[in-house]
Amino acid sequence: MSEIMENPKGGCVLAGINSVLGALDRVCPIYHSGPGCCMQTTASDQGQSGHKHSCFVNSVSIPSSNMLEKEVVFGGLNKLRTTIQGAVDIIDADAYFVLTGCTAGIIGDDIASVTNEFFEKGIPVYPIETPGFTGDSNLGYETVWNTFLDKVIEKDVPKDEKLVNVFGIIPYHDPFWSGTLEEIDRILSRLGLRVNTFFTKKQGIEDVKKSSAAALNIIVNPWIFKGPAAKYESKFGVPSLRIPGLFVGATDTTKFIRKVSEALHLDNDLVEQVIASEEEYVYHYLGQSIGALSWKRFAVVADANAAIGYTKYLANDYSFTPVLVIVSEPIFRPEDKEAIIKEISDLEYARPPKVLFLTDQYEINKAIREEEQEITLLVGSSNDREIALEKEIQFILGSFPMSERLIFNRTYAGYRGSLTFTEDIYDNN
Repeated sequence: MSEIMENPKGGCVLAGINSVLGALDRVCPIYHSGPGCCMQTTASDQGQSGHKHSCFVNSVSIPSSNMLEKEVVFGGLNKLRTTIQGAVDIIDADAYFVLTGCTAGIIGDDIASVTNEFFEKGIPVYPIETPGFTGDSNLGYETVWNTFLDKVIEKDVPKDEKLVNVFGIIPYHDPFWSGTLEEIDRILSRLGLRVNTFFTKKQGIEDVKKSSAAALNIIVNPWIFKGPAAKYESKFGVPSLRIPGLFVGATDTTKFIRKVSEALHLDNDLVEQVIASEEEYVYHYLGQSIGALSWKRFAVVADANAAIGYTKYLANDYSFTPVLVIVSEPIFRPEDKEAIIKEISDLEYARPPKVLFLTDQYEINKAIREEEQEITLLVGSSNDREIALEKEIQFILGSFPMSERLIFNRTYAGYRGSLTFTEDIYDNN
């Protein structure tokens, strides 16, 4: 390596794949890797996501070929074959996915030849040939869905004009993923839609298989899922609507509803009734807290999705002043960075904040420490608490990694999540 990164936020692509599969009901990952990969990749994502892990198999309970020197020299396919058979015999899953670690990727083991042996016997075993060194957790999310699109999702499924698929909320890499998906599901269901979140409501591989029936893919993320979205449309005729950032609070959630309504040509009267009742619910509570919160000059350290949502809510809905926003996940395409800066800067009542793209915790701390404007509120991850204490800044734990609290179905997104966000700001005042 040419450089060292302090406190990277997340793991390798294998960790991301493991997290996505782990969030699907009754799906079993099988590692073709060296010893320790199961535990380490689970710890790097699920282990730092509010202490919530996969319910089916996780960490050291994941089947693994545990490749050693013998397999490196002579190949590990025979050991993989027995590992898959053992998993099938012991774990009653609806689908099994074989994941390659760095060792298997380097020596070039042909795992597809082994998984095909089982598939031909009617056992749903699929290969994902993406060794960990090829990327980070975000790539793992797209890798899983590309595999589903190539090998799992069924063609010629009858279209359902009321079915939508929701993408962009990454399990475990977003500590609030369960609650956020539940809030999105709740809102869309009020519009008369049926919602594939894939990772809540005990949804599993059957929902993935039938997802080609959807009338629309809704991608709640400014940059993730471009490749899979294009493949969904070209292969299955499912168009996509991109929501360029997490919606937090009444203003942006109402915009989200109207965009979905326009894309699906929903009944306008129903849409306006839902918006009116949801906004009345939120403002009824906010109206009771007028004067409880003092004015803040804030900074945010988070992935792009959360950074956009938190900044726009605090600036537009709560009239706080944004000073600094640090996008802490690795983003490589210049056009993605430009789109993220545009969203963060598109504020109604405030001047745009300084926007930085930093993944190294040393550089993040340095940027906050050397910021010339006063900051009185910092929304960040467990890694950012130390600099908040050093600078005597009020701190809200709101992004990955999150190791200091337990998260079940909590969220800051949507209408009701914004009330939780506001409560936490007051609670930490």
